[in-house]
Formats: sequence, C-alpha cells, structure tokens
Amino acid sequence: MLAKAPVPGKVKTRLCPPANPAQAARIAAAAFLDTLDAVLAMPDVTPVVALTGDLAQAIDAEALTERLRATMVIPQRGTTLGQRIAAAYADTAAVVGDRPVLQIGMDTPQVDTKLLSHCLDLLGSEGVDAALGAATDGGWWVLGVRRPELAGLIADIPTSLPDTGARTLSALRASGCRLIELPELSDVDTWDDAVAVAAEVPDGRFAGAVASAAATLERRR
Repeated sequence: MLAKAPVPGKVKTRLCPPANPAQAARIAAAAFLDTLDAVLAMPDVTPVVALTGDLAQAIDAEALTERLRATMVIPQRGTTLGQRIAAAYADTAAVVGDRPVLQIGMDTPQVDTKLLSHCLDLLGSEGVDAALGAATDGGWWVLGVRRPELAGLIADIPTSLPDTGARTLSALRASGCRLIELPELSDVDTWDDAVAVAAEVPDGRFAGAVASAAATLERRR
C-alpha cells in the first residue's frame, strides 16, 4: 500500500475548497484507516505500507500508528510518484520474496476485502504476469505484478494525467507482459469525488469524515 501521512496542508489539497486543510487531512486519515482495515482482513498476505510524510504531525496519528503496527512500514524513495511506485514494488519484493505483489493507494476507501482478494486471485491466475485496475479519471487505482521488475516499466510514466492508465497499459503490453484488467473504481481527488465515494460506503470512517466536513460547511453558509 502506498500512503502519505495525513498532515493538514500536505495531503488531499484538491479537496480545498470547499474543505479546509484540516478537514481534507481528516478525510485522508479516514480513507487510510478504512483501506488498512480492508487490507489487514485479507488472509495469507503480508501487508506492507510504503509511507511518506511525518506521521507524528498527522491527523489521527495515534489511531494510524496503532493500526500500522500490524503491517511492515517502509519509507518511500524516489523523486517522482512513478519512481516511488516502482521502488515500493522492489522494496516490498525484498520483504515478501517470490510472491505476487498487489499495490493500492489510500485514494479508494470503498475497497473491501472481498474485492482485494478477487484482484489477488486474478493476479495469481495461470498465465498472468500483471493486473491493472483503471480509475475513472484516467489513472489507475491498483496494479499487481508477479515480478517487481515489471513495475519498473512504469517508473517514468507521468502520473495524474487523463491518459496515465492508458500509458501504463501500453507500457506493460509492449513488454510482452500477459495482462489482466481489474474492475474500474473512482478514486478520491476532488470534493465531488469524496461525496460520491462516501455514498458508496456510508458506514465507514471515510463517509463519516466527509459528512462531518459537509455539515460544517453547511453551517457556515
């Protein structure tokens, strides 16, 4: 899992406005915790979190620190997001050995254990080298590889663009990689994204954080 400490002003800044930096960070913390719950409920996996940012300055630092004790936390390395993604695969492979690695971020708090287990099962299918799940904004929300060097193919692909997902697919296919496509999800970048995703999972921490921010915004009108 690739994650960023939810420090106000450093995370989910595209939620502002209408949210303020503290509200955006609290929403990010909730997404982080909900995603951790889904990952940690998966059987027979080694949960690894590639983390950047100062967790001590984060919203809900105590809860996150406690939950992260059930994972192996490694630092992110690299200059660009693509480089950090590729490095996270290499560093995770050094921890888990010769096993498939499925990487997600903290931008899709609607994921659950059933969906993640399904993605991992597909990645483990005979004749599959990699698995990619597109995001509705043109990026991707999950990438799984059987060999960490495959992730190196995407290190220089620009991220956060409308064609990031398409470029990633092309790079993997051009390498001769046997690829399977996973279900498409909406990740959370903007306030409208947050509201839509919260409606999909109304009982989670994420939905609660979005509802709390929305209520505050409404009172200020």
